Amino acid sequence: MATPDRNTPPLRRRGARMRSAVLAATVDVLTEHGLAGTTVGAVARAAGVHETSVYRRWGTRENLILEALTEQVDTAMPVPDTGHVHDDLVAYFGALAGLLATAQGEALLRLSAERDDSLPDRRLPFWTERLERGAVMVRRGVERGELAPDTDPGLVIEAVSGPLFTRALISGAPLDEDFAARLVGLVLAGAYPGARARP
Repeated sequence: MATPDRNTPPLRRRGARMRSAVLAATVDVLTEHGLAGTTVGAVARAAGVHETSVYRRWGTRENLILEALTEQVDTAMPVPDTGHVHDDLVAYFGALAGLLATAQGEALLRLSAERDDSLPDRRLPFWTERLERGAVMVRRGVERGELAPDTDPGLVIEAVSGPLFTRALISGAPLDEDFAARLVGLVLAGAYPGARARP
């Protein structure tokens, strides 16, 4: 996407129109230039709005990028309900693996790894909400009797998502649905009724 000329006067956009233009421009700039190149100034120019307007609404570059990617993430990661917890989790985490392999997913991970306690932070609520959606699928599996009654939904989700994040951030090994499916199978093997060793 071509970045508008620096001398082009910003358009007079307000409210929902301004928000929509800025968030769309953020995703475009991020896809083309990566996280380092996604500055508030670059986004403002691409959206045709004043840079000060962007700062007033979002406060920080990190919050802007996170909000821009939220709708995209939620569209890419719907919560399935196949009737089987294994299939639900494979579909969900397969979608997450695919997302993490994109420029947008990498940006989310990098933002999550960067900490600045002096700034308002939306990252924890963002990931907490999305991982809680995964826990909902585990709870359904418990209610259906597929998993042991004392299964900890949060622990199951962390056990599956942790290696995905680690591979995306550190190892550089391929991320795909097959890897996610193997993780789900490995974790659920310890949550099936009667699977745990008894003292």
